[in-house]
Amino acid sequence: MRVGFRIHRELKSTQQEGLFVFLLVAMQPVRHKLANAGVKHRANRSQRRNSFPLVRLLKIEETSMEDVVQNHQRIEKQILIGTEIGRKNYRFNEGHDPNRPVQMWFQESLEGKILFIVFYSQACRWSRCLGCNLPSKMSKTHVNFKALMAQMDDVFSRPEVLEQRHVLKKVIVSNNGSVLDEATFSSTALMYLIAKLNLHLPNLSVLSLETRAEYVDFEELEFIARAMEEGDTPTTLELGVGFEVFDDRIRNEVFFKGLELKTFEKLVEMLADYKFQLKCYFMQKPVMDMSDAEAILDIHRAIDYLNDLVRQHGVKINLHLNPTYAAVGTILEQSFRKGEYSPPRLMDVARSALHGRGKDITIFLGLSDEGLACEGGSFLHPGEEGLVEKLEAFNRTQDYHLLSELLAERENRHGSTVPGSRFNG
Repeated sequence: MRVGFRIHRELKSTQQEGLFVFLLVAMQPVRHKLANAGVKHRANRSQRRNSFPLVRLLKIEETSMEDVVQNHQRIEKQILIGTEIGRKNYRFNEGHDPNRPVQMWFQESLEGKILFIVFYSQACRWSRCLGCNLPSKMSKTHVNFKALMAQMDDVFSRPEVLEQRHVLKKVIVSNNGSVLDEATFSSTALMYLIAKLNLHLPNLSVLSLETRAEYVDFEELEFIARAMEEGDTPTTLELGVGFEVFDDRIRNEVFFKGLELKTFEKLVEMLADYKFQLKCYFMQKPVMDMSDAEAILDIHRAIDYLNDLVRQHGVKINLHLNPTYAAVGTILEQSFRKGEYSPPRLMDVARSALHGRGKDITIFLGLSDEGLACEGGSFLHPGEEGLVEKLEAFNRTQDYHLLSELLAERENRHGSTVPGSRFNG
């Protein structure tokens, strides 16, 4: 069982095999089931991993300290190459306290109160997505499982979390990369987090893990889902995958996302088989040379595509729409400063979301730049606090009348702001 071997490798490298024995015993109930299921998924997973650029993970039997160190060095090189390909000039966050998460905040949605946690780990191995500086919040070098576990202890020692632990319905787990990439986010720490969630959040309904599609492991999802069922309230597993742009050419040739539709659709099929949920992150106007009208149309097409997948596979899908900001240390910042790029307007984000009315997906609007925008490069502007409040109300209710009324009010005052189109959903 790969989950067990990965944990064993981590603990053996620090002479803590006793904890591995405990975790292995805890896994016994699922070992027989996993041994007889998922052959197809394992084959697909092997194929995906072997095609991943620049570096393969160590084989399971390679557990010497020399092997571990060399693998860490290869992964660090991969991060730096990806950063160079994405034409980024930011620095990594090496001065951050490794025993504390980078960020955490609360959100409100139709699902209820959400805790969003960004843990401090090694940066995203892909690191080449145009305009993304999320890896700059992370470490260039390896962050071990003990530091990650200390971060989890820190989260559940904070008064604001303990005070709301009975009302928290969903937790989103991020490392600004891939939580399911065991090379940058410890499997031991992930299991520890699940234990903490079961202990501290009695009414948790959904656990959402952010990841790239190539790191999704059938056996690992099965084990995580079974572990989450042991809490006071059975908890559904959700994967959060960055899709960013619907247009194939822009997504992979301009934005450098590295996500093919066939890969994504295989993931949807896998999630549907096990009744897991899917959150898809999209960005409004994520590249230069995309007009406001084209950006809106791209999201409309994404909504239609995801809606078709829901009807075909019965999987529950949420589209998380983030307005793009000019991120520090990226080519978008350079283009913004030259006057060649402008972030999307919140009214256009509302126009995009309105297309979801009557569809079988839910939509959440991201309304924070997380402090990562360059000066003047955010989509948030003074005087738009009322607009933000109405969009947040939409997040809580999925009431599309809020969006249509907002747009009608604005058009009555100023006329249509999208040349040649009303985009009224």
